[in-house]
Amino acid sequence: MNSLPEGPAQLASLSLPAPYPILTVEDDNYRTKTFTLDLRLNAVPGQFVMAWLPRFDEKPFSLVAADPVTLMVTAVGPFTNLLHAMGPGDSLWIRGPFGQGFRLPKFGRRACFVGGGYGVAPLLWLAKAWSRQLDALTVIVGAGTATDLLYVDRFNALQKEGEWKAGALEVLTCTEDGTSGSKGRVTDLLAYLLTSGATDLLCACGPHGMLAAVDGIGKKHGLLRQLSWEAYMRCAVGICGSCELNGNVLCLDGPVLEDG
Repeated sequence: MNSLPEGPAQLASLSLPAPYPILTVEDDNYRTKTFTLDLRLNAVPGQFVMAWLPRFDEKPFSLVAADPVTLMVTAVGPFTNLLHAMGPGDSLWIRGPFGQGFRLPKFGRRACFVGGGYGVAPLLWLAKAWSRQLDALTVIVGAGTATDLLYVDRFNALQKEGEWKAGALEVLTCTEDGTSGSKGRVTDLLAYLLTSGATDLLCACGPHGMLAAVDGIGKKHGLLRQLSWEAYMRCAVGICGSCELNGNVLCLDGPVLEDG
């Protein structure tokens, strides 16, 4: 793996993309890969970048990490299938970072992170970033079936590698068909866990329906909620309005919105 140059983080342009070499590509499951680029950014968990393939299209991706820049890419269409065909040495054009990320609250040190599908991407970085500030963390990773689960091993490794103190991090899986962990939706498991009252803060990322349900459950229990809303972002600078949600322009006001 190539080493990154020493020195301050690079700031990719907010208006014009620039090419950065791919350092590594890791297979996560049958349709998801994690790409690491030769690029550092000044960013926080929850922010995103725009990735461009010249003469084809540009798409938003949550940052899995900023030093070096790491992106999770699930093959769901022509753009991401083209990305999957790329490898170390190829260049991916990036601009950013954009948006508002997660913010450590002034109160509450027991958190629950809920990730649905590839919504786990920003939560892994968040678990690393807040490992010294939180007293306890429960991570719920959900998917339709066991083969669709993402980053479970990476979350578990945080405790094994010493980023979290022993017993402070719990990783739970939830699948709709019951092939891994609890059977049902992540919101079913979340509602059950919150009956113990051992959570102060909810952070989540995933499909809109899941987030709306998480928001409702958190509100019922009087919890602070920070939800990262997925959206179809085109300009990333608040001009086109394609990512508007309930009066919020997600590329500027979000994607992480806070309530509670």
